[in-house]
Amino acid sequence: MTKSMEENNNKMEQGNEDIAKYYEESLKDIKEGQIVKGRIIAIGKNDVLIDVGYKSEGLIPLIEFTNAKDLKVGDEIEVLLEQKENEDGMVVISKEKADKTQMWDRIINAKKEGDIVEGVIMKKVKGGLTVDIGIEAFLPASQSFLRGPFNLDSLLGKPTKVKILKINKMRKNIVVSRKEALQLEKDHAKSKMIDELTKGEIRRGVVKNITDFGAFIDLGGVDGLLHITDMSWSRISHPSEMLAIGDSVEVMILDFDKESMKISLGLKQKTPSPWVNVEQKYPVGSKAKGKIVNIVPYGVFVELEKGLEGLIHISEFSWSKKITNPQEMFAIGDAVEAQVISVDQANQKLSLGIKQLEVNPWVESKTKYPIGSVVKGKVRNITDYGAFIELEEGIDGLIHISDMSWTKRVNNPSDILKKGQKLEAVVLNIDPENRKLSLGLKQLSPDPWPDIIKKYPLGTPVEGKVVKVTTFGLFIEFDENFEGLLHISELETDPSLSLDKRYKAGDQIKALVLKIDEEQRKIALTMKGLQTI
Repeated sequence: MTKSMEENNNKMEQGNEDIAKYYEESLKDIKEGQIVKGRIIAIGKNDVLIDVGYKSEGLIPLIEFTNAKDLKVGDEIEVLLEQKENEDGMVVISKEKADKTQMWDRIINAKKEGDIVEGVIMKKVKGGLTVDIGIEAFLPASQSFLRGPFNLDSLLGKPTKVKILKINKMRKNIVVSRKEALQLEKDHAKSKMIDELTKGEIRRGVVKNITDFGAFIDLGGVDGLLHITDMSWSRISHPSEMLAIGDSVEVMILDFDKESMKISLGLKQKTPSPWVNVEQKYPVGSKAKGKIVNIVPYGVFVELEKGLEGLIHISEFSWSKKITNPQEMFAIGDAVEAQVISVDQANQKLSLGIKQLEVNPWVESKTKYPIGSVVKGKVRNITDYGAFIELEEGIDGLIHISDMSWTKRVNNPSDILKKGQKLEAVVLNIDPENRKLSLGLKQLSPDPWPDIIKKYPLGTPVEGKVVKVTTFGLFIEFDENFEGLLHISELETDPSLSLDKRYKAGDQIKALVLKIDEEQRKIALTMKGLQTI
């Protein structure tokens, strides 16, 4: 071999070593997972051959290119280096993964949790859907709709707005919510509509829902509440009496709150209130006709005209009869005539009375039953504190227990009087306005106490029988008309022995008059000093 040939071979070997060294050094500058630039050197039927400037080229499936038909040899693209060399000695690169990585970086740099983004729902996965927002995001089924039922298939392929709920940079995933985006959109539309509302204006809406307390009306993207009390001037038991779901209805805007986004609606307000000029239509003292629309324990409500009701309180039913249950006299639908007692237009209250159409027996009672006069009557009722005496229909007088006897201690009025018994009594006091009349039984005879004081001076011996035994003493009846108290301290007996074991009703007792209290009408007796008489 000539010297020149040997030199050429040496130069070729040196060149090959230099190239190998160059590639080796260039490969040290990159890492797997990096995005690098490459150039298209060939386009096949299914793959694209890319030169990234290293030892070998890499193949990328044509399907990874969204613009495959526009590709041409020499185009420069960015790819992700997945592996420096595979088993075939080629670099492993991906256009799709490079695009996703770059898109992820752009999104997390431009967007944050809480932002609204646009996307397209791609497919169903376990627990929800995937949404393409530039990269793939997860949409949980629970965040897909504002309210159930959920039909995830109906969303596939559709563009939508979603709210970013969570960005996990470590795992490179994003969780989004269509529900919250829809709610924000709805709230925005609702707020915009509320800004355009005016109190008193009329709007048309559709009945969306009915409850016991009212109906919700869709005014076109925003709901308002039509309360049952604002549906009709007349009494209704349930909103369904007037409305049904789906009904188109015109309502008045009564009030709205921009912060809480609540709207109050009215239906009856579209027509004049029947309470306008009610004082002129139904002046106090005038007669009015209507029908009973409601019965309650304390009275009945009478509808005088649509939306205008008056109350007949149970106390206004009768001058003479004591009625405890309104259903004893009335039924719903009954036609009645009553007198207007009072009118309160501001609070929409009207009081009626039936008894006012009859003659009030108390009007002339003061003349018919003057104080001090003796009247006749019949015992209508007996209580613990006295007896009610009926003088005529509608007028009763009370004989209090303290006005039944001058001298005897009355424990119960039934000891002296019986129901239905006819008797005479003295009028002690009369109050026609409050319908009260006081009677006395003992006042039929003169007060005996002045004579008692004369007849029984202190120290006078008396003899009588025990009528009552108490813990503090004995009540003794003597002279068939009078009672005196023999206190336990005035008894000549063993104080350790209880009185009910020592004495009983009917026992004969001798005693002395110890004290007479004319003001309190009481006689005190004693057994001490009897031996000296």
